Amino acid sequence: MMSGIVEAGCDEAGRGPLAGSVFAAAVILPPDFTNEVLNDSKQLTERQRYALREVIEHEAVAWAVAEVTAEEIDRINILQASITGMHRALAALKDKQGQPIVPEHILVDGNKWKPYVPEGGLLEVPARTVVKGDATYMSIAAASVLAKTYRDDYMLRLHEQYPMYGWDENKGYPTAAHYEAIQKYGVTPYHRKSFNLKLK
Repeated sequence: MMSGIVEAGCDEAGRGPLAGSVFAAAVILPPDFTNEVLNDSKQLTERQRYALREVIEHEAVAWAVAEVTAEEIDRINILQASITGMHRALAALKDKQGQPIVPEHILVDGNKWKPYVPEGGLLEVPARTVVKGDATYMSIAAASVLAKTYRDDYMLRLHEQYPMYGWDENKGYPTAAHYEAIQKYGVTPYHRKSFNLKLK
């Protein structure tokens, strides 16, 4: 965190899947926040991610998770959908008293960004993109944990409606079994039609 600056970390989950929404999160952590497990989010087990989610939601100054649907992804493309999701998460940030909170600086995982101007604001919030930022900055790592776990929960709910696609296991990502199920059963309203679904 930049000294004395209210800084939000942003990340998304679900850019690569053939089905389901992309989820994004924004997190503002206290200046003194530390967590040894969170340092390298790519190495986390599912159990660690869900345990960390509880810690993050309890200790963060503010956090929010946002969703961009498959239909929206098809309309604006996955990159724009990812950024839109992060913008939505930033706009939803509230402190523990439920008051909206606007960060003074934004850290974004990746190398692409579009200026974020808070609702009612005139100036964009300064932002910095960081490739592999979830391994470098706690706030980005925290956002990646929230985005990933909320998306996984969502895919498990969809799996109950469409068990034939194996979304409880593949979470919508392109696996051989997922492609085979698409060939056999066709597409659902949750499949991304702009992606290569390998339809005959």
